[in-house]
Amino acid sequence: MDITSLTAVELGKKIKAKEISVVEAVKASIAQIEKVEKDVNSFVTLDKEGALKRAEEVQKMIDDGTLLSPLAGVPVAIKDNMCTKGTRTTCSSKILENFVPTFTSEAVLNLEKAGAVIIGKTNMDEFAMGSSNENSGIKPVSNVWDTDRVPGGSSGGSATAVAAGEAPVALGTDTGGSVRQPAALSGVVGIKPTYGRVSRYGITAYSSSLDQCGPITQNVEDAAILYDIISGHDPMDSTSANIDYEAVTPKLNADKKLTIAVIDNFVSQASPAIQKGFEKAVKALEDAGHKIIHKNMLDTQKIVSTYYIVATAEASANLARFDGVRFGNRKGEAGLKDMYVQTKSQGFGHEVQKRIMLGSFVLSSGYYDAYYIKAQKVRHLIKDEYAAIFSEADLILSPVAPTTAPKFGSFKTSLEMYLSDIYTISINLAGLPAISLPVDKDEDGMPVGLQFIAKAYDEQTLFDGALSLEKAINYIK
Repeated sequence: MDITSLTAVELGKKIKAKEISVVEAVKASIAQIEKVEKDVNSFVTLDKEGALKRAEEVQKMIDDGTLLSPLAGVPVAIKDNMCTKGTRTTCSSKILENFVPTFTSEAVLNLEKAGAVIIGKTNMDEFAMGSSNENSGIKPVSNVWDTDRVPGGSSGGSATAVAAGEAPVALGTDTGGSVRQPAALSGVVGIKPTYGRVSRYGITAYSSSLDQCGPITQNVEDAAILYDIISGHDPMDSTSANIDYEAVTPKLNADKKLTIAVIDNFVSQASPAIQKGFEKAVKALEDAGHKIIHKNMLDTQKIVSTYYIVATAEASANLARFDGVRFGNRKGEAGLKDMYVQTKSQGFGHEVQKRIMLGSFVLSSGYYDAYYIKAQKVRHLIKDEYAAIFSEADLILSPVAPTTAPKFGSFKTSLEMYLSDIYTISINLAGLPAISLPVDKDEDGMPVGLQFIAKAYDEQTLFDGALSLEKAINYIK
């Protein structure tokens, strides 16, 4: 039996039935990592010893009947911007290459309470700033289906780990598409929950009003289970939504008939391969009994501008703490100013430096009103446009990326990379949930992913629609 080919649910059931031990499951993941890692570079830190020790502890709780979670004993990979007590958290940056947290993020704690085994920390674009994983300060991650291509970013390591069978499931973070886009480019499922649905406590902030933690999995059911485990109110996170939470997994219904809106001006900007996959998905949804309606949204150029003003402004404030005093590897010996300059210039990569400077500029005197305030007004318009569409539709179907996975070096300028996020960033600006899933392949065999978008806190409908499309399409890796 190839353990690494099992979904998280399948593996959890076999562990519960004593057909596979937790130690066997963990060893299978470690063996797969050692087999493929030289080609894909998914992991920054692999915790073999800790994972095997944890596996034995979890096995005892399963045997005692004190641990009943469907993910008990299942190996999980964690994006390296989530704090893990005793295991370094680098954000794939030289400035944090030796940082070992003294506490664990709430999302990871929730996984551990459910009996998951954390096997390691995955590679990413430095401080989650990028769309290809080429901006990792450690090493770039490769797409498992073609190692000459990018896996998407910033959670490229997590998406590749799942796609390559290194872990059945993983956690990523999504600020402007960083879970959904690598999931789409890697042929796996990725969900960005409603803003505030999953605690951000212990997750290194990029943009505090946009960041959200989400699962990356092999299928929709695994994503729903993982989402249920990590979701809920956390008093340690001031942005956490203090509302009643109901688990989505027990009520999953692929047969629920929905009204689904398609954004025509979004689709028209996509490549032929994406348009072909989109048409295939729409037909499958219609054949399954769903109603399709057609809508348009605000110009994508305005959405991109708004996002990169808001995100960089918040990044400039959040990353100020990495100064060599509070956090960060200290450099420079010629006084305080030299220490600040050398610590940041040597510790931060080019893309991070650029976004910090851009954010500082838009927040500066004389430009705050002209750029930042205006961007917040456009952000409100984006929310209003989504609200208008959701007055007529249950879900929105949209591309995730304008193309399938590009080759390394394809983005000649930062603007080209930024434009690869045109379909994802508006969802973060509006605080809505969205899920990406594979629906087709292009002529080179690269995955095509699409996303459903739902109203805030309506993850139940989101998962129902995704499950219906998954069954209707029957995507084969």
